[in-house]
Amino acid sequence: MTYSAAGDTALVAEIEGLGERLAAARASIERRFIGQEKVVELVLSALLCGGHALLVGLPGLGKTRLVDTLGRVMGLDAGRIQFTPDLMPADILGSEVLETATDGSRAFRFIEGPVFCQLLLADEINRASPRTQSALLQAMQEREVTIAGQHRPLGRPFHVLATQNPIEQEGTYPLPEAQLDRFLVQVDVDYPTRDVERAILLATTGAEEAEATRVFDAASLIAAQSVIRRMPVGEKVVGAILDLVRACRPGEAEGRDLADSLAWGPGPRAAQALMLTVRARALLHGRLAPSVGDVAALAQATLTHRMALSFAARARGETLSGVIARTSARVLGLEAAA
Repeated sequence: MTYSAAGDTALVAEIEGLGERLAAARASIERRFIGQEKVVELVLSALLCGGHALLVGLPGLGKTRLVDTLGRVMGLDAGRIQFTPDLMPADILGSEVLETATDGSRAFRFIEGPVFCQLLLADEINRASPRTQSALLQAMQEREVTIAGQHRPLGRPFHVLATQNPIEQEGTYPLPEAQLDRFLVQVDVDYPTRDVERAILLATTGAEEAEATRVFDAASLIAAQSVIRRMPVGEKVVGAILDLVRACRPGEAEGRDLADSLAWGPGPRAAQALMLTVRARALLHGRLAPSVGDVAALAQATLTHRMALSFAARARGETLSGVIARTSARVLGLEAAA
């Protein structure tokens, strides 16, 4: 849905107020998760859009610390699952147990699993088998699970922040494309710079560590998500989103230049992800509406996990980030953020 440029003064006031609150939340997060401003921005954007985020990075870069800090700052009921090869779906969803009452009668009682929360940390999600990974498909898309024929709603809001180690292949299982597509963004967590690493050393090895303070709660986050969806998006930005997504599909006329590089391209969820995240990025940068620059900046995070290189492209040494950057430069006239 698009909006006209004519401003609604009430909406403008809501956007400005939310922007101030988000600045306080961001400052609170960055007291415990030092540096990596882009990572914080992307994960916050995912929460503001009501979506899920996949954090990909090497061990020890603070992915779990970031999710824990987010739970405190956003005031959400957090749950955690350590994914392992022997994890079963019931370990995530819960199960029914048969109980005997004092009068001898028996009845089944459902014991909720850790998925019944508002912010779920799925740690090392690619270590579980495909059968176990599939337990999250319905939860991530429909915000409910079906157990023993009964539909059980999850927390509101409900977000999955999953971590994945990109280098360990022993005992891991690739995430299926259907599950990857359910993540609003993929957030690549890189090594910190020397100055940032020095600040981390000084802040985390002393007698006391900085504490994050709560800025939001569940109700205020849901209200913020409503504001995001009411932010105006100009026709130029909508056109840029459609041009970029369609140019990354090798089967479309717009993507014929990539027919030899891509096995498949992003679906409509990619366009939906861009439509939402560009608004969140504009808000986090203190603007009332997104620009084409926001589309370019979010191209990597929203498209990388929704595309796959062809065999020929891998043999040539191409990368998805390179393909996306090249396509963004051609379609938008702007370089995509690496």
